[in-house]
Amino acid sequence: MALSGKLIGYVEISKKGDVFHDLFRHKPHEIVAIAPNKVHDCELHDGERGAVGSVISWHYTHGNRIGGDLVEELYKSFTIILHVEQKGDGQVATWTFEFEKPDVSVPYPTSLMDYLCDLVKDLDAHGHGSTN
Repeated sequence: MALSGKLIGYVEISKKGDVFHDLFRHKPHEIVAIAPNKVHDCELHDGERGAVGSVISWHYTHGNRIGGDLVEELYKSFTIILHVEQKGDGQVATWTFEFEKPDVSVPYPTSLMDYLCDLVKDLDAHGHGSTN
């Protein structure tokens, strides 16, 4: 019996959402330069950078795990959503994980959530306002 789950993480940031959108959609290779201790490479496999439906693989280190495919190795399905919205005078980045575990032995992805929240903090701390 599969078990559906949802995990949400929030990070207060100073940059606007369009900066993160631009990084993840159009300039994912710049994330490697900004956070080389977390993300080592990203490869475009299909489509064009920034186009809907493009396939990009990320090479990263997370705990003792280097890379890997979450869906094939641990979960039946796994969707990651990043959303940035204004909150008062600042912004909040929200990571949402929607996943399906094959059984109760598969852990909730809390360490991955911590990892991605830390990545957002690194990206937010880089430069002022926008990327080059």
